[in-house]
Amino acid sequence: MPEHAPTLTEHAAPADPSGLVLMLHGGKDRGWSVVDGRSASWRRSAAMADALSRGCAQAGVAVWLLRYRHRGWNGGTGPVEDARWALAQARERLAGVPVVLLGHSMGARTSVRVADDPAVRGVVALAPWLPPDEPVAALVGRGLVAAHGSRDRITSPRATRAYVERARAAGADAAYVDMGPVGHYLLRHAGDWNRTALHHVLALLR
Repeated sequence: MPEHAPTLTEHAAPADPSGLVLMLHGGKDRGWSVVDGRSASWRRSAAMADALSRGCAQAGVAVWLLRYRHRGWNGGTGPVEDARWALAQARERLAGVPVVLLGHSMGARTSVRVADDPAVRGVVALAPWLPPDEPVAALVGRGLVAAHGSRDRITSPRATRAYVERARAAGADAAYVDMGPVGHYLLRHAGDWNRTALHHVLALLR
């Protein structure tokens, strides 16, 4: 299969930023199709990045959105490698600036895998995909806020609550946010999702 490079889009780029929100979009369990501008998962995160950019820029925080090479989790290899690449870009371009990872669904699962990067302060996970065997070790000593709606039929709020408890027991500062009777795709009550994300990413960067 052909290789494609991951890309980063800057949605907020304040001068001399005090922090960086690195956004990781969703995907699906398996799939090697290229993530392009028609990807619904990427477009949802791009819309949120636009919504957060003003508040983040006013706080002196940059917002970058990663676009993976491929749509699928595929055992984690692809999106995790792409996220590691994005964090390396952050170290090169914004040396010493703390990072919060903001991930939706598969992006949240990717975020908790790479949270052990020295620059990462924590993770804000929206409607995350966190199965029972997902490791928590990368979150030790870091913050985790996991927000989930009770009507999500794609990923499990119950599994997210259990993951938060496991992460807390392992040494993470972990909290669960109940978003109420909403589903997976951040479409219903989008403003609530945006406000929740903005509040917690900025709190983790303080």
